[in-house]
Amino acid sequence: MSAPADGLPPLRDVIARHEIAARKSLGQNFLLDLNLTAKIARAAGDLSRSTVLEVGPGPGGLTRSLLAVGARRVVAIERDVRCIAALHEVAARYPGRLEIVEGDALTADLATLAGAGPVRIVANLPYNVATPLLVGWLTAEPWPPFYERMTLMFQREVAERIVAAPGNKTYGRLGVLAQWRTEPRMLFDIPPQAFTPQPKVTSTVVDFALRAAPLASTAGKLERVTAAAFGQRRKMLRQSLRGLFADPAETLAALNIVETRRAEDLSVAEFVSLANALA
Repeated sequence: MSAPADGLPPLRDVIARHEIAARKSLGQNFLLDLNLTAKIARAAGDLSRSTVLEVGPGPGGLTRSLLAVGARRVVAIERDVRCIAALHEVAARYPGRLEIVEGDALTADLATLAGAGPVRIVANLPYNVATPLLVGWLTAEPWPPFYERMTLMFQREVAERIVAAPGNKTYGRLGVLAQWRTEPRMLFDIPPQAFTPQPKVTSTVVDFALRAAPLASTAGKLERVTAAAFGQRRKMLRQSLRGLFADPAETLAALNIVETRRAEDLSVAEFVSLANALA
């Protein structure tokens, strides 16, 4: 195997030297192919004027690619202390451009860590926290958020839920929240054999461009409506929304939504209308 173009050791050597065995409890699956990490970094667009927030960098494969393609600054947030020394080696190769934060992205103040200027979130998200992280970023208040774009990798089944259209069996709460404020787009798959250890599922990179003018509502109300509707997705709306509205049939009629429809048939705009009808 030829030496990586950035002059740093191959990732397999880094993992062996620092004894970083992937932990299932942390949702870790390391992507060691620097050609693939470079493909993800390029998919994020021109990063030369941006701060990139990377969650779960692990031994630093994607981190190296983000810096190699010209990211102005990368802030890497890693909760696994075993990876920190390896990331410092990357920081030494790119002086002043990589900041390493040892912490949990679920509780960290990412806006403060990113600082001023254009911010993009680019990450191979740990499987076990990918959905809660995404929901948090999609429901940020106030909106527009501190970031201007996201390029994220998920299990393919999660990616399909994110982009699913009404009427699709995978369409649900996550799709509504994602499509309300962003325009999510599946870019390309990465096969299981590209990872160490090899997961049982294919992964997919998804790009999230912010909508210029998302429909006006509040995240809290939309989350309540989608939770109720999809929590009983096989029931008609007049039944599934009973816990939210005193008379669901009356509310639905006022919004020109047929009461016998089910959650999976409603558009994002119709869910926003329901959310805005909440007291």
